[in-house]
Amino acid sequence: MFLPILTSLIFGALLGLERAIADKGAGMRTYSLVSMGSALFILISEEVIEKYTLSGNVDFDPLRMGAAIVTGIGFVGAGLFIFRENKVRNITTAAGLWVSSGIGIACGYGMYELAALVTGCTLFVFTILWFLEKKITKVSDRILH
Repeated sequence: MFLPILTSLIFGALLGLERAIADKGAGMRTYSLVSMGSALFILISEEVIEKYTLSGNVDFDPLRMGAAIVTGIGFVGAGLFIFRENKVRNITTAAGLWVSSGIGIACGYGMYELAALVTGCTLFVFTILWFLEKKITKVSDRILH
């Protein structure tokens, strides 16, 4: 049980570190907690399923807990949105928390390679695509104005 929790902590912290460096609302602690919490709920779900299905009298859906986690993280993400001057802010941070939750779920199920791949892809989105987006926006602003 330690490996899923520790890997989800590390992967969440990596995403949160980038967000902290970018001076965003949610940082290392938030991303780590979301990722670890997701892994924790999956581990609890697996333990409960194993405990109660040994008798053969109970049927559980192993994906139900993951679905509940995604719903809960959607609520947290919605709380991050800030509307100011007809613009929406923190959508990327909210989406990042949603992905961080998925990374925790993957760690909870022992899918470490998938969690590592998604962590790397998310860091790519947070950094490289942000840089490209800024450059493209700057060029398009010069062309249009």
